[in-house]
Amino acid sequence: MVKVFVSGCFDVLHAGHLRFFEDARAHGDHLTVSVASAESLWRHKQRKPSIPDDHKQELIGSLRMVDEVVLGEGGELGLDFEQHFRRVQPQVLVINEGDPYHSSKSRLCDETGCRLVVLGKSAAGNGDVSSSSIARLMRAPEEAPLRVDFAGGWLDVPRYAQPGTWIVNMAISPLVSLRSWPYEKNAGLGGSGAWALLNGHDGCQSEIDLGVGWQDPAVIRETGLCIWQSGPRPVLELKTRGEFLNGCMALLWTGKPHDTPGIAALDRDFEAIARAGAIARAAVKLGDLALLAESVRASYRAQLGEGMDALDLPAGALAAKYCGGGHGGYAVVLFSNSTHRDAAVNALPDYRAVEPFCRS
Repeated sequence: MVKVFVSGCFDVLHAGHLRFFEDARAHGDHLTVSVASAESLWRHKQRKPSIPDDHKQELIGSLRMVDEVVLGEGGELGLDFEQHFRRVQPQVLVINEGDPYHSSKSRLCDETGCRLVVLGKSAAGNGDVSSSSIARLMRAPEEAPLRVDFAGGWLDVPRYAQPGTWIVNMAISPLVSLRSWPYEKNAGLGGSGAWALLNGHDGCQSEIDLGVGWQDPAVIRETGLCIWQSGPRPVLELKTRGEFLNGCMALLWTGKPHDTPGIAALDRDFEAIARAGAIARAAVKLGDLALLAESVRASYRAQLGEGMDALDLPAGALAAKYCGGGHGGYAVVLFSNSTHRDAAVNALPDYRAVEPFCRS
């Protein structure tokens, strides 16, 4: 009888695991599956299991291609199954391509005379699905806000960061979901950050990898009206509910999308951007709408200096600026009160009302 051995977390059982077990069993007559114990999972990955160990063992043991299930409780990273492996004395150890413990398992096979078989990812059937990705989706919210930025944009891009300067932004409603997206796409409202959150990811690194900044996923995850310190990673200085902005904000759709990565390298006045950020920071701390409007006007002047088109504002509007990188997308417009805001939204088809959003 040829004994085959596999090991893993198998924390959220999925079709990729079943195909892996099937492919492994095809290399012999008896398959032993070692499942990382809750203690081992925490020790090596700082993660709690999705179900108790005994339930996981019973579930995997019920599969027709599995002959034995053992619990990996050893202390060595990647080899928590070693005690069972030496007891079973398998002829074949099967792993997936890209197994992070390939070298350790290879050494164990050399010591014991076991043959190591590496399955390609397509053969194992994993694709883009993993226990971790499923767990992320389970933890992901059903809805997420988008965001507007008032001042300090670009100072969240690591290569443009300036110590002692600030980014001020705010999460907004209506919310979006994977099924409902009531805004234009590629519009400067941090849609990629919201999309990442809805899919269970932290989008900060992916945004930085695109050559842009972290402010979108940071405030969408945090929510509220926020002051962030400029730097390579998000550091929150202050968060408020932004209630002084209730009824005073609208979005103006400019009629064309924008491309933040494509304009990241343009020349811009970072000193003017930093000054606007300082004014916005003071406005948030004071809860002062007029002062926040001053910061928005200062941000807008810096945007005009980059060559963005001038915005025509309706009666009662205090200030406006392009959201995100500008050169298209949405502009955020501040009004003196809800009467003026609602009049503009009702009369002008390219305007829509938005409100502050804060989860806690």
